Amino acid sequence: MGTTQLESVPEPKYWHLKTVLSEALDSEFTVGEILPNERELAARFGVARATLRQALEQLELEGRLQRRRGVGTTVAPPRMGVDVGTERHTWPGAPGDTWQPVDCVVAAPPAAVAEALVTDRHEPVHIVRRSRVSHGQPVAAELLYVPHTTVPDLTAIDAPSGPARARAVLRELQRRELEGQDRAVELGSARADDAKELDRLPGAPVLVVTTRFFAEGRTAALSVATYRADTCRLTFGASGGVEIHHGPERQAS
Repeated sequence: MGTTQLESVPEPKYWHLKTVLSEALDSEFTVGEILPNERELAARFGVARATLRQALEQLELEGRLQRRRGVGTTVAPPRMGVDVGTERHTWPGAPGDTWQPVDCVVAAPPAAVAEALVTDRHEPVHIVRRSRVSHGQPVAAELLYVPHTTVPDLTAIDAPSGPARARAVLRELQRRELEGQDRAVELGSARADDAKELDRLPGAPVLVVTTRFFAEGRTAALSVATYRADTCRLTFGASGGVEIHHGPERQAS
């Protein structure tokens, strides 16, 4: 990693240093590689460690770096695309689905979910928990709410609990004719349970994608998927032709 003269640069030193470091990440480092320690980096670039930390923190926010306990600062993998505008309508668990079933419980859903499903807020539903991994690291967690009326043939004997029951619920969904779906995206903060599953601190920025699945003229299931904002990008359209990135060096197409 080379050095650069920063004293005459009109923009903040940490911001220019961030640009220089970003270029070095592209040309000199590979995904997962550990960066030199802060003292070495500060000496190479002739900056104070406080300036270096600002630059590293900005790169982490943009998803270029990851700080891992017991490991150090590593080069992050490319952002994973989250397709929020596709015209392809498929049930969760359909062929090609990259989510992994983790668990399934029967419990009353949150009031907002019950309202969307048009069910009594005290009526239990199947809650399927799934996870998504990229480059060996968790990037998203999902809660899929499925009323009993959507999967009436599911029995406790066929799938008593855990991942087996989650897979059974997903299989039963495939038997239904999916009439359509819609999605909404919002920026949020990781709750304690999401943060633990996503290996982030509580309050870290996340993208929350809510999807409603329609069958027989009603909302047959609802998915709330929480994505790490530092590792994901949004893609729109059936061809994925429009991409939004959180980095100045990455351009929308």
